[in-house]
This record gives sequence, C-alpha cells and structure tokens, in this order.
Amino acid sequence: MKEFKGRVITPGEVTAEAVVTTEGFNTLASLQMALQFGDKEVKCGDQSNKQLYGKPLLGKALCLPQTIGSTTGGLVLYCACSMGKSPACLLFSNHIDSLAAAGAVLADVWVEGASMPVIDCLGDEFLDYVKDGMKITVKEDGTVVVE
Repeated sequence: MKEFKGRVITPGEVTAEAVVTTEGFNTLASLQMALQFGDKEVKCGDQSNKQLYGKPLLGKALCLPQTIGSTTGGLVLYCACSMGKSPACLLFSNHIDSLAAAGAVLADVWVEGASMPVIDCLGDEFLDYVKDGMKITVKEDGTVVVE
C-alpha cells in the first residue's frame, strides 16, 4: 500500500479499481462511443491509446498523466457525468488542463448526484506505481491510497 497526495480539483471520496495509461487521454475519442452510441460499459474508443483501448472506464479510477485532444474535452466530461457514464474519479500525475478542469467543475456544480473526484499533481511516481486492477481510495483532502 502506498499513499500519494495531490491537489483537489473536485472533492469527493470514492474507492474504485484502477485503469491506467501513461499516454495522453483523448476525452472525446475515448468516450464518444458511450455518449453517442449507447455503449453501456463505456469502453475506451480511442484506438491511439493502446493501453486503454477497449477497456471499460465506467466506475473506474482513471489514472493518467494528462488529457489531450480537442477543445470539446471539458464538455465531454460534463456530459459523461450528467449521463452517468463517467469514471469514478480522474487521477492526474501532472497538472490538469483547463478544459478538463472546467468539465469536472461544471459537472460537480451543476449535475445533481454527480460525484467524480478529480485530483491532479500526484507525480510521476504515482503512474510508475499504480497498475490496472489495483484498489484506489480517494479521500476528500486529495490523498490517494493505492492497494
């Protein structure tokens, strides 16, 4: 077990299974199939991300360095939360970008019952340590426990 401390972007507490990428996460390409075409498991549709492609993201602790892609990224995260098709949490090793932060914050404020804690600045050691399937617990203060 190891603990990491990051910066809270949207608060919350959750425990979920990790799904990990060391590549940039293209929000639109990854979530489009679920949002537009009804993929109930919310499998990653980004063929460019070999680490995540085809893996379910719904209810998972998504561990990533940063998001990449189009300017729709924030809106996609907001929509995923409002439709109940989001990861359980987003855990960034780097600083979050402004678009992803905006989507997460808007969902936190505007979507009743949406809870997707987002923590950034967890550091490179975080992504080196965490592996798919590990149990992740996120605490209100930005502490992330990896078991």
